[in-house]
Amino acid sequence: MADRMGKAHLVQEVAAKAGVTRKAAGAAVDAMISAVLAGSKKGHSVTLPGLGTFSVVKTKARTGVKPGTKDKIKIPSGKRLKFKASSTLKGKL
Repeated sequence: MADRMGKAHLVQEVAAKAGVTRKAAGAAVDAMISAVLAGSKKGHSVTLPGLGTFSVVKTKARTGVKPGTKDKIKIPSGKRLKFKASSTLKGKL
């Protein structure tokens, strides 16, 4: 399993790179996450240059398999958040 960067570490990195306190960086990270979620709830695509685009896609109803029991279950249609990485981000990986 790959290493993960949790919110606390992200806030620490933002604070160090922006030269602000961790409290201010935490508020900025929270504000960005809230803005992405608010835009997505309204059905808008949210593009972050150099990072990628968040968009909401509709899923069709389908039949799935319940893990462990192998029972067939019906999964209703719904919405999910999709992220597409920018070519800039892909080039840096």
